Amino acid sequence: MTQTPLKEAGYTLGATLADLDVADTIGARENVLGRIDYTTAAADPVVSAGGPRLALHMARDRGEAFSEVWTSPHEVTAGEHDGVVYAHDGEFLFLAGRIPESGSYATATEKAYLTALGLVRELGYPRCYRMWNFVGRINQDNAEGLENYRDFCLGRADAFAHMRFNETEIPAATGIGSHGGGIGFYFLTSRSGEPIAIENPQQWAAYHYPQRYGPKAPKFARATRLGGRVYVSGTASITGHESRHAGDVVRQTHLSLENIARVIGAGNLYEHGIGDGYFLSDLDQIKVYVRHAEHIPAVRAICTRAFSPAAEVRYLNVDVCRSDLLVEIEGIAY
Repeated sequence: MTQTPLKEAGYTLGATLADLDVADTIGARENVLGRIDYTTAAADPVVSAGGPRLALHMARDRGEAFSEVWTSPHEVTAGEHDGVVYAHDGEFLFLAGRIPESGSYATATEKAYLTALGLVRELGYPRCYRMWNFVGRINQDNAEGLENYRDFCLGRADAFAHMRFNETEIPAATGIGSHGGGIGFYFLTSRSGEPIAIENPQQWAAYHYPQRYGPKAPKFARATRLGGRVYVSGTASITGHESRHAGDVVRQTHLSLENIARVIGAGNLYEHGIGDGYFLSDLDQIKVYVRHAEHIPAVRAICTRAFSPAAEVRYLNVDVCRSDLLVEIEGIAY
């Protein structure tokens, strides 16, 4: 297979949020780099005929379930190493893994991340630009009394330190709750191209958060630009480093959208050396995480006005990384 640098290849990965049966059809006819099932039970990642696949417990019934499918126009090579599944096409690499449910997560998270990041370097796709993490019972305490999300952040930070990630290499990421099954994760990395980490001038960089948010700060950028797309991290109602509008889902949703608009807007991207800006109507592959099911109609109404009618949008009823946050939103600006 010819391995063509991104700047010469002229392609980016396709991504689709599809119902499960539609995802099966996609897997049968296209080159699948990775498939993530947002469904009713978690399972260990596998490599099947349709490529790497990870099931996350993100839906309460099958009617809420869907898949995210990443496809490539090129031949894909897949494999598994020490519990991490992967596939690559000469330019992009997808990896996924699951950390089993446990009384504590830091050590296991560090180990799983080191396995995945070791593959990133060994296979020759060193530019991580997007990560997703799904933490079961995210706001509950572990066996030592540390919140599960903070426990996860500790292990992730230790892995990044071991791999000597600097701030410019930290990718966009989502850290969100799931209904169980430990911690599931998946990454996207590239062989070439130059990912640009993007921050929000109205927020502290997450990796500079004070210790009140845990023994090690969360390690992610607010967004990453690669190949003409901006991959927006899970974004919530935060300014500075503090949560805003406690108990008010409408105001939290509006502030979350304002934060995304600021991150992808022309003024902020110019400050990051990027010439073109984007609007909320340019977002696609959008996932909206809502803590309370009864809030979904109000959140949906606000988002429907903000996003393009053509955008793929899915709503998930799961907990958010801070107990006072009610909604979190992510997407990709084209």
